[in-house]
Amino acid sequence: MTRRLYLFASAIAAASITWSAAPGALAKEPAAALAKAASPEALGFDSARLARVDQAMAQAVADGRVAGVQTLLARHGKVVSFSSHGAANLEAGTPLKDDAIFRIYSMSKPITGVAMMILFEEGRWRLDDPVTQYLPELKDLKVWKGVDASGQPIREAARRPPTMRELMSHTAGFGYGLSDKHPVDVIFREQRVLGSPNLKEMTQKVAGIPLMYQPGEQWNYSVAVDLQGAIIERLSGQTLGQFLESRVFKPLKMTDTAFYVPAEKVGRLASVYVGDPKTGKIIEAKQAFGMPAQDFTQQGRMESGGGGLVSTTRDYARFAQMIANGGELDGVRILSPAAVELMGTNVIPEAALVSSNGSVGTRFNKAVGFGLDFMVVNDPRQAGSLEGKGTMSWGGAAGTWFWVDPTNDIVFVGMIQRYGGTGGPDLGGLTRTLVYQALVKPEK
Repeated sequence: MTRRLYLFASAIAAASITWSAAPGALAKEPAAALAKAASPEALGFDSARLARVDQAMAQAVADGRVAGVQTLLARHGKVVSFSSHGAANLEAGTPLKDDAIFRIYSMSKPITGVAMMILFEEGRWRLDDPVTQYLPELKDLKVWKGVDASGQPIREAARRPPTMRELMSHTAGFGYGLSDKHPVDVIFREQRVLGSPNLKEMTQKVAGIPLMYQPGEQWNYSVAVDLQGAIIERLSGQTLGQFLESRVFKPLKMTDTAFYVPAEKVGRLASVYVGDPKTGKIIEAKQAFGMPAQDFTQQGRMESGGGGLVSTTRDYARFAQMIANGGELDGVRILSPAAVELMGTNVIPEAALVSSNGSVGTRFNKAVGFGLDFMVVNDPRQAGSLEGKGTMSWGGAAGTWFWVDPTNDIVFVGMIQRYGGTGGPDLGGLTRTLVYQALVKPEK
């Protein structure tokens, strides 16, 4: 998510690639998920109002806030619009194409959560099992309690092991290291937990780092989904990448989603940017979270279920459509409807609904909670939003975002590559408003 010299801004904006479903398109498309819709109006949208989405995305590019942005909107399994604006690389002036590959970072988490639920449905684990049943390294966890008069850390024993339910809802107490505001996160950074060579070594490091609080007491964005990846490896006997490929990506035809970009696809990988505080413009990012930016073109990195995947907009839309369909896509069933419903049910205890969601900037409360690796909107109007009840979503560190709205049967995927926010209105929140103000006939 970086800014570039932005000499190309006007040319990039002019080179935007956009389509909205045209009349007659439906008859030419196969009866498969995510074929083009006959028209926006056929699915309840007002075309003139819907154009505001593209206008806003093009403006973000023209303003130099992002190099490029790509969005896909679908309803009832049909694509209403799929648009690309701007550049994949500002220096080269490479336009952002429909098959661009993006670092999705924390949008890896719902995918890992689905992998966990596949094993859940096979009876391999239960929600209230202690995590130590699957990761025995975590049996002697301590909890950070501050420092004593001499500046030495005070740690107390965890009253009990975290449960699997807590692991999948970020209420287990683990740190992460994405920031350095808490001493536990500082330790994560010092020990380079996220830079571990494999999930086994990562788990061993986490075992020696105190929890931020007693299990179940609070919500805090954490390394929990990487620990889920370690559990998947142990229960399946496969690497996380192998399991995801065989049980999720291949069945869903997500052909460009993986933990690395092979040589023949490197030219499709969009560059990632960050805001330059000196110039206010975006420059290509060399670091992320206090460490050198990951090189997604190299194999051998830790397969991070919490943030290691790359994907395309179309691939991720297929994953999201599977969720919208209750676990099935194009005749292939990944999960049961009940399992998807479970993932979309808030599990944060009311007393713990106090923490800020670092990916999307939403405070959890009775209106907006968290299920199993998804944020969940319980009461959209109370939350001040227009989407439907039960909307499931998440975002990624490079600015990517998506949501699945089961009430209105809507899927939306947005892709950019900029760290640290877009220097203006959040595009995820903005597109939610602009999409739903265009849905004038939701009964269709």
